[in-house]
Amino acid sequence: MTAVARTTVEPAAAPSAPRPDRGGRRLPRALHPVAWWVWALALATAVSRTNNPLLLFLVLAVLGYVITARRTEAPWARGFAYYLYLALTVVAIRVVFRAVFATGITPRDHFLFSLPHVPTPDWYAGIRIGGPVSLEALLSSATDGLRLACMLCCVGAANTLANPKRALRVLPGALYELGVAVTVAISVAPQLVQSVQRVARARKLRAGRAQGMRALRGIVVPVLEDALERSLRLAAAMDSRGYGRAGSATRRSRRATGALMLLGMCGLCTGAYGLLDATAPAFLGIPAMTVGAVLCVAGLRLGGRRVTRTTYRPDPWRLPEWAVAGSGVLSAVLLFTDLGYDPAQLNPTFYPLTWPGLPLVPTAVILLAGTAGFLAPPPGPVRKADAS
Repeated sequence: MTAVARTTVEPAAAPSAPRPDRGGRRLPRALHPVAWWVWALALATAVSRTNNPLLLFLVLAVLGYVITARRTEAPWARGFAYYLYLALTVVAIRVVFRAVFATGITPRDHFLFSLPHVPTPDWYAGIRIGGPVSLEALLSSATDGLRLACMLCCVGAANTLANPKRALRVLPGALYELGVAVTVAISVAPQLVQSVQRVARARKLRAGRAQGMRALRGIVVPVLEDALERSLRLAAAMDSRGYGRAGSATRRSRRATGALMLLGMCGLCTGAYGLLDATAPAFLGIPAMTVGAVLCVAGLRLGGRRVTRTTYRPDPWRLPEWAVAGSGVLSAVLLFTDLGYDPAQLNPTFYPLTWPGLPLVPTAVILLAGTAGFLAPPPGPVRKADAS
């Protein structure tokens, strides 16, 4: 079979630049979805640098402000609350595991309660099940869980602010099939949120009074049925548009593309290791990462020749996109450079139990990421083609 040329056609309403109107205000438009993903992933990278609970709560506040200010009325934009529930679940699981698999308690720790101790065999040394639990241990585990929860919320913010279907259009041709799979995967959560909300509204209209676990069956079954029907419709639509075709690339071209991508990814991983490990040789840092990036770009260019795609009125990348993405990247870079503050302030200890400080520079850096709330143009109305 030969390669099928795909064309992304959209309604006549096209995104426009945020030019000021007569009142000096910016006209609403949808920000480029990649800009939101770069901002969110950079902020998640900054979160991985610290376990200071005050800074982590500040990150959650920044996410809440940006989402409140710049989310649209699309179905996926109403699902951030579910990511917050998932974040609370992560924190709770982390605390429970730390309490069950206790590591002992010292005389200086603050005793809270004691769980039944389960004796373990000799070969299970180092793991203690049950026993006394201290306040310091629970606070330390809660902080670790809070850091992971903030990273999940950053991904949830990207899913809330960015249109996943529009993000698919900007991927290189070589990654189009992979991009389709990723887009379908990241669209699952927003679509499930939409299904749950629709089922909940239907239950209210039908005077459904069941609450708690008794209402679970009446919600789960319609949601699963709706997800199955949506999957079948998606499969039929993809089949009609030529997905899964063999393509026109020769075997030699595919092998060359795979070799370039594999070597490029190895170079990126080696460069990341060289940058993170201070004892690694110098050539394993920036040089290895540069070579890996060049090889990946060459592989994408070579693989993209076999896929022909056209886009009707592509999303613009203008000053607001640079400002939003740059605010997130700059925040991550400043937190990793340790300029103007003591790195120990990012990772306070709870042994002995003390109140964590709020360092000035990291606080300003996180607030810098929050400027995306007014650097981005106001969101425009959601088109029916994007919301469906």
